[in-house]
Amino acid sequence: MTQEELKQMALAYHKDGQPGKVAVVPTKPCNTGADLSLAYTPGVAQPCLAIKDTPETVWDYTSKSNMVAVVSDGTAVLGLGNIGPEAGLPVMEGKAVLFKHFADIDAVPLCISKVFNEKGRTDAKTLIDTVERLEPTFGGINLEDIGAPACFEVERELKKKMNIPVFHDDQHGTAIISMAAILNALKMVGKKIEECRFVVNGAGAAGISCSRFYLTAGAKLENFIMCDSKGVIHKGRTDLNAEKQEFAADTDCRTLADAMKGADIFLGFSAPNCVTADMVKSMGPDPIIFAMANPVPEIYPDVAMEAGAAVVGTGRSDFPNQINNVLGFPGIFRGALDVRATDITEEMKLAAAYALAELATETIPAEIKAELAKAYPADAAAGMFDAEQPLSKTYVIPKPFDPRVVPRVAMRVAESAMKCGVARIQIDDLKAYEKAVFERINK
Repeated sequence: MTQEELKQMALAYHKDGQPGKVAVVPTKPCNTGADLSLAYTPGVAQPCLAIKDTPETVWDYTSKSNMVAVVSDGTAVLGLGNIGPEAGLPVMEGKAVLFKHFADIDAVPLCISKVFNEKGRTDAKTLIDTVERLEPTFGGINLEDIGAPACFEVERELKKKMNIPVFHDDQHGTAIISMAAILNALKMVGKKIEECRFVVNGAGAAGISCSRFYLTAGAKLENFIMCDSKGVIHKGRTDLNAEKQEFAADTDCRTLADAMKGADIFLGFSAPNCVTADMVKSMGPDPIIFAMANPVPEIYPDVAMEAGAAVVGTGRSDFPNQINNVLGFPGIFRGALDVRATDITEEMKLAAAYALAELATETIPAEIKAELAKAYPADAAAGMFDAEQPLSKTYVIPKPFDPRVVPRVAMRVAESAMKCGVARIQIDDLKAYEKAVFERINK
């Protein structure tokens, strides 16, 4: 398919029939006069009064318990940049579609304007004040495509101010998925995370947050070299914001090529084709490469493998080991909503990563193989899902259309929320809960 053909198909997909990708559908009947008297006046006064007397019953009488706001100001949309809230709306609608399809969560896309400074970038305080006021309606807030460095302050302050989960997927989604892939890739090459040297190319929201998350899983700060558009982030630089200063290395390396020498793991959140075969060859034995620039990665998998990479992943669905955020946020919010969590903690994020890692090592039941064969016929034909222990260099992370993913992630996240003390309600039988989520989303 040519780029022009893809463009026309995508435009028609969004325009034909009812424009856009989402709509509001009632969950209760409204077909008779009696229904109308319950849905609206006079019957609706009763849940209003019940909530007034006991505010926490809002979770019982409204859609709040299954409702997430997907909030963006359009300042960092995909790889398109600062294109504005209107232009970002198709992405937020798409995110709402994925919430519903994969986790049966109702999500409302909210693209917000008039939250910008004189340079057209995010005014953090204005955006924080706006989103904070949404709490009565939603059970969770998914922040999306908000530019760095403002996105760090926005999420940090909203988590303090709001009593519902706030999760910036651009920061944490990629971190969780890539962490799961790294854990399994390290099993394949026989290395320990605390001994690995990391090179991170890209110091925006994803690069910073992923690196922070790897530290919580055991990586060592002294083993990181991070690069931005000006080269290596080192202690001699005077142009670093607070987030970049966290990763300023005491090193003589000044270029990405310098940094790659002897490294064990490369993570790209940057620009297409910026990694060469020679750079891969200069890395340590059995290097791991996750080149996540989209649509063109920092290095193509075949080039990296030919140069000696042991495990390669990208953000694309047409290559092995896709680092796709849809493996994370639907299950994370499903679990958080089902225990009415007040936050999504670091422990809950780690639980999600470990859930994905463990799932990729488990024997795939026959009925799941049949589903995977429909979604990924070439992989199924190649025998990817057949082994009793399916973990391999081309399968270190589950596939997005594996129907076990959301239930497993939701279960581990709910379990962690209860252990952390941020759950408002308890689930006694977690295995039964995992099964119930599976049945709910695969009905």
